[in-house]
Amino acid sequence: MPRHLLQLEGLDAPALTALLDRAESFIPAARGEAAAPASLAGKLVANLFFEDSTRTRLSFEAAAARLGARSLALQGSGSSTSKGETFLDTALNVEALGVDAIVVRTDLSGGPAQLAGHVRCAVINAGDGRHEHPTQGLLDCLTIRRALGGFQGATIAIVGDIANSRVARSALHALTTLGAKVRLIGPPTLMPKSFAQVPAVAENVSISNDLDANLHDLDAIMMLRVQLERAAGGSIASDYRVQYGLTRDRASRLPARCIVMHPGPVNRGVEVDDDVADDRRRSQILLQVTHGVAVRMAVLDHCLVG
Repeated sequence: MPRHLLQLEGLDAPALTALLDRAESFIPAARGEAAAPASLAGKLVANLFFEDSTRTRLSFEAAAARLGARSLALQGSGSSTSKGETFLDTALNVEALGVDAIVVRTDLSGGPAQLAGHVRCAVINAGDGRHEHPTQGLLDCLTIRRALGGFQGATIAIVGDIANSRVARSALHALTTLGAKVRLIGPPTLMPKSFAQVPAVAENVSISNDLDANLHDLDAIMMLRVQLERAAGGSIASDYRVQYGLTRDRASRLPARCIVMHPGPVNRGVEVDDDVADDRRRSQILLQVTHGVAVRMAVLDHCLVG
């Protein structure tokens, strides 16, 4: 039976740690500083992206290439879905090409899990609707672990459009499972109270609508993009940056140890000011991209090799 990666919810700490350890070993190869073992030589990976993507799509392609696999790429705008073919029929036809894994991004929450129930190849979730983005959650955890040395006792803030963020959901499950405390911070209109009621993580999660009151003791702060494509624009005020942007003044009030993260793409001057995003001492934003290649190498290796 093929392995899948559909979500981080439900994975225990040893499983998460094993993936992070494997990703850590691939960082030199992800940077182009060393050759990785060609563990996926002869494998064919199909990237089905029905939503726009830069970092995730290209890093999966880079990860497959580093491990010796070949990739096929299909984007929604150029596929037969525009002619009425269903999501499932498209995936089944791609599987019929003889692929070993399907990496899928879709606006259908639960779409990858549905697909995994109908195909024989491995399925990897590259982001599904408002549900999860597991490889992003893993690369965020890898970035935090490398910067802080671990998760126990760490306090991580996730700030912004929580309601629409699959990144926040994956990071929440992974970080709390690994021992960190998570503060979800954002406007009331973008803050579902249900997040703090997940039994497995409730004791390590808090919710706040006041960013300024939470700056003083953070170890990491993850700023989220306002997802206008998911109708978030109607739920934010015109002074969003004033209330929830990581401005130079707010960054100056963070502890010296605190790192700044963003899953991208960054709306500069809205979620993060230019000089904060480009601060090489604090900002981990470009390192997150590099770590994304290493994490996706680890996930492909895990799903296709074991």
